[in-house]
Amino acid sequence: MNILITGGAGFIGSNLCHRLYEQGHTIYCLDNLYTGRKKNVEDLIGKDRFVFIKQDICEDDLFKDLHFDRIYNLACPASPPAYQKEPIHTTMTCTVGMYNMLVVAQEHGARILQASTSEVYGDPDVSPQREDYRGNVSCIGIRSCYDEGKRCAESLCFDFQRAGRADVRVVRIFNTYGPNMRADDGRVLTNMICQALKGEPITVYGNGHQTRSFCYVDDTVNGLIKVMESDYKDPVNIGNPDERTINSMAVMIKKYLDSKSPIIYQFLPADDPKQRCPSIEVAKYLGWEPKVCLEDGIVNLIEYLKKEIQ
Repeated sequence: MNILITGGAGFIGSNLCHRLYEQGHTIYCLDNLYTGRKKNVEDLIGKDRFVFIKQDICEDDLFKDLHFDRIYNLACPASPPAYQKEPIHTTMTCTVGMYNMLVVAQEHGARILQASTSEVYGDPDVSPQREDYRGNVSCIGIRSCYDEGKRCAESLCFDFQRAGRADVRVVRIFNTYGPNMRADDGRVLTNMICQALKGEPITVYGNGHQTRSFCYVDDTVNGLIKVMESDYKDPVNIGNPDERTINSMAVMIKKYLDSKSPIIYQFLPADDPKQRCPSIEVAKYLGWEPKVCLEDGIVNLIEYLKKEIQ
């Protein structure tokens, strides 16, 4: 198939590019390189069946001379420092960009998968979070450009679907980690690992009792493909329900790196969720569940980040 992957030079997008290329598809990788990096796909650039396009999905007149069978829309900064740095553009990417990609899908007769996020649940009042939970999101907070932007993107997807204008799939991705993460992306695992590698204090925000559920990128990519090729048209959580506290992650990283870095505590940022854990019963019904345990995945990420910060 001809497959367009927007945000294809980003962390998850580049891993998806590699997986689908290995399966024999022709890949069109689009990225504006705001947080994506060409180095993530440099081994594919110049090969047959791979095309890199530097472009923003908020631009008009996209892809008039191309044809796609599948579209994976991953174009949006996903780490809080990145999306809060340019919050208006983040919102525009989630709304105008989403609309543009749905129109492309309609014109091409392509199935489109929107990479949504667990952030649509906000700071949840229930756990684990099921797909029918409507969330607890601030519409005016510093994270709202991303949280509400992604919620609006889902609304657009399902309005197009109800109107018969696009064949839509929506995946809500929970915290994902692994190779091709930026060392400076500001996410909790990269922050703590890089601080420990440099011998700096390991920063924990809040009291460290807040939880996250980390899913290795290979598992996330498998989930995206599984949902894309399924007949299921409602949102699907893709994440690992192995819930851990932030304190436990700091201790694990210190142990694996034999680090003497002290753990220090700073104020919790506004609207930062205190608990995050997916219900994956729908994903299991579709034949997907995570395979990589956190301990093995963390070792892989550590080895990758050692090379990144050299």
